Parts: sequence; C-alpha cells; structure tokens
Amino acid sequence: MSEVYNFSAGPAVLPKTVLQQARDELIDWRGTGMSVMEMSHRSKEYMSIAEQAEADLRALLKIPAEYHVLFLQGGATSQFAMAPLNLLRGRSQADYVNTGAWSKKAIAEAGRFCTVNIAASSEDTNFTSIPAPDTWQLDTDSAYVHYTPNETIGGVEFHWIPDTGDVPLAADMSSTILSRPLDVSRYGLIYAGAQKNIGPAGLTVVIVREDLTGSPRDGTPTMFDYKKHADSGSMMNTPPTYSWYLAGLVFDWLRKQGGLSAMAEINYRKSQRLYDAIDRSGFYRSPVDVDCRSWMNVPFTLADDALDSVFLEQSGKAGLLNLKGHRSVGGMRASIYNAMPEAGVDALIDFMGEFERVHG
Repeated sequence: MSEVYNFSAGPAVLPKTVLQQARDELIDWRGTGMSVMEMSHRSKEYMSIAEQAEADLRALLKIPAEYHVLFLQGGATSQFAMAPLNLLRGRSQADYVNTGAWSKKAIAEAGRFCTVNIAASSEDTNFTSIPAPDTWQLDTDSAYVHYTPNETIGGVEFHWIPDTGDVPLAADMSSTILSRPLDVSRYGLIYAGAQKNIGPAGLTVVIVREDLTGSPRDGTPTMFDYKKHADSGSMMNTPPTYSWYLAGLVFDWLRKQGGLSAMAEINYRKSQRLYDAIDRSGFYRSPVDVDCRSWMNVPFTLADDALDSVFLEQSGKAGLLNLKGHRSVGGMRASIYNAMPEAGVDALIDFMGEFERVHG
C-alpha cells in the first residue's frame, strides 16, 4: 500500500511506532496472556500501566506536585460543565474569552451554572483573530477565567498565556497540549480530549490544582467531582483502560523523540513550511491573522471554491486524506499534530503546487 497521510482534525493520526507496539501487544501484553482490553483496571498489571502513563505525562509537562492528573471519560465537552461545577466554589460568575466554535460551546454550557462574563471576543472578525489583551474586561470577582488556546475549527491559536492575576486560569487544550513545552503552574485547570495529540478517542486528561478541588457546587453529580476522581486515582468507575494504555505509549514515544522542546521545533517547522507555501501563492489563502495562526490546524481556501471538490478528490487519490474544512467554515483544513511526519506536510505542499499549476 502506498504512503497515506491523515490530516484529520480528530480522531487524528497516531505515531506509527505506537500503533505497531499496540499491535504486537494486542493479544498478549508482556507475557500475561491477556490483552490490555481484558485486564481488570484494579489488577497489578493494569495499575503499572496507569501509573507509568501518569509519571510520563508529569515528566513531559513538568507538572508540579500540587496538581492532580485525572484520566476521565466524557470528552472535553463534559469538562464544559465540570469546570464551573468544580471551580465556582461559592461564586456566581466566571469570565470567558470567545475565540471560536469551541469557546462558544463552553460558554453556552457554563451559562447553565453561573453568570458568564464575556471578557473578550473576536466574533466581530469572524474568529480570525485574538482580542488584544489590553481590551479584555476581566472581573476580579469572577471565580475563574476560561479560554481555548487553540480553536481546532478556525485555526486560531494563542501563542501567549493570558495573565489573570489571582483569578485561576482554565483552558481547553484539546488540540494543542503536548505540542510544545507548557508552564502548567500558570493554570488552575487544563483539560484535553485525547484524540488529537494524546491518543485515541474515549479518554480525557484533566490537570487541576489541588486547592481548586473539594468544594463542588451543590448538587454536582459524584462523577463530576474532581476530588472524588483524584481520591480514587481516576478509578471511581472502570476508566477507558485501552485508551489510557495507548496514551501511555504516546507519552513514552514523545519522551523518546526528545520531549516537548524537540516537538515544538518540529511542529513550528511543519506549520511554517505550510503557511509559507500558502502565502507565496496567489491561489491559496489563509483566513487567519498571521500572529495567531495555529501550529496544529491550518485552514486554507482556494481562489475558486468551485474547485474544492476537485481538490479533495485528487488529494485523496494522492494519499492525502481528510483535508475537507469543517462544515461551518468550508475550504480546506490540514491538521498537523505531533504524529504527522514532516514528509506528510511536504507531500501536501508538493500536491498543492501541482494543483495550482494545473488549475490556477
């Protein structure tokens, strides 16, 4: 089979060596005679998998000891509710920054539990930019400030961490976590769906500062209480064991690549090569302001959108898969997460050049 490059926004490409290891261990994990899928989550074998995965994640992100690391279910979408339920701690308001589709979903869900102050929004630019920090209307009475560092759909990314003073900062990092080093100590809460840079769908990673747990909103379901999960080692019920195992393999792979500093160099290089190809062309265009273009999700349009279907058909035949833009945005989108090799980006650039030569 010829080489295929998967540019899906999620579930997304996984490192080939991780998939090969999972294949080799599928039926018999390290001589146990069992697949990881068959193990009791409380067995010593599975506990060793879970503990190693957490240790590797803590090492990669240099997570301080006063932060819990939780491996949960429900996707990042469940965190849209879990964040206010746990972080309000008797307050009635939270600040949210609106930079796109996922911010809007988080805002809508939080509005069921508290007053949402829209501290800043880029809706007036059709979410192609990030509001300048000096325009933000933060409220010191808010329980926390929430933002989405990378908008997967719109391809808008923060390349800086907001300064929220003493108010805890919460972030949906689903599509940017592990793509570069991160100062976890700047945050009160980080959460991320796994299906982009962590592993397969079905797992959600939560990193939460210990002092922000233990005082959930009255009526919070037990399964939505961060402290309950922390106290049980993320095993209050049967966790998504196989997704957790695969995430652990990805964490180990990342460490073997040289860690997050090495990944940052590669990811920056990949994204800049693709943006340079777009900017050099009169045929392709990036809709996103230059200073907030995403390293992970690169949307682009063609000069004639009547050619979109032709581009997608021909790119698919060339082994460049899942380049169609989100239905709410249109055009194309290349998601180039950690596991996308540089050769895949180069193949896309070569195809784009040839397509422009023929159709431009």
